[in-house]
Amino acid sequence: MSKTQQNLMDAFAGESQANRKYLAYAKQADKEGLTVVAKLFRAAAEAETIHAHAHLRSAGKINDTAANLQDAINGETFEFTKMYPEMIKDAEAEGNTAVAKYMGMVNAVEEVHANLYKKAVAKELAPNTEFYICPVCGYTHEGPMTDACPVCKAKGSTFFTVG
Repeated sequence: MSKTQQNLMDAFAGESQANRKYLAYAKQADKEGLTVVAKLFRAAAEAETIHAHAHLRSAGKINDTAANLQDAINGETFEFTKMYPEMIKDAEAEGNTAVAKYMGMVNAVEEVHANLYKKAVAKELAPNTEFYICPVCGYTHEGPMTDACPVCKAKGSTFFTVG
């Protein structure tokens, strides 16, 4: 990988992290009643997304949907088979049982994501499918969730959808 390619990917990672961090900061500002500060954090987060997408595009990492789906499958599979299991072991070894437990939930969700992407590749998703997400662990469900989350037991009524 060339230095420019590496720089683009490093910049993509940094801008992506800034986006997520600023969105978390916006939620906190909202909780504190600081509406204008929350809006500022959300505006900056959107700008960081623009930067991240441009870096990814410039690095040639956005392909056709079939290739993007395969990349997503590979990434999610790596996360649930290698990355999170190792992180869980580390957290347990350090006595961070709460972190290990939460990473275990995230690990389960990453496998669900990989399987949903595989369904997309196999053209097994209904055309009008809506996806509902657990606000606690990120479990992603095809269609409305009426039962409790199978991963963290959050109420199905708390799930939200994205468009």
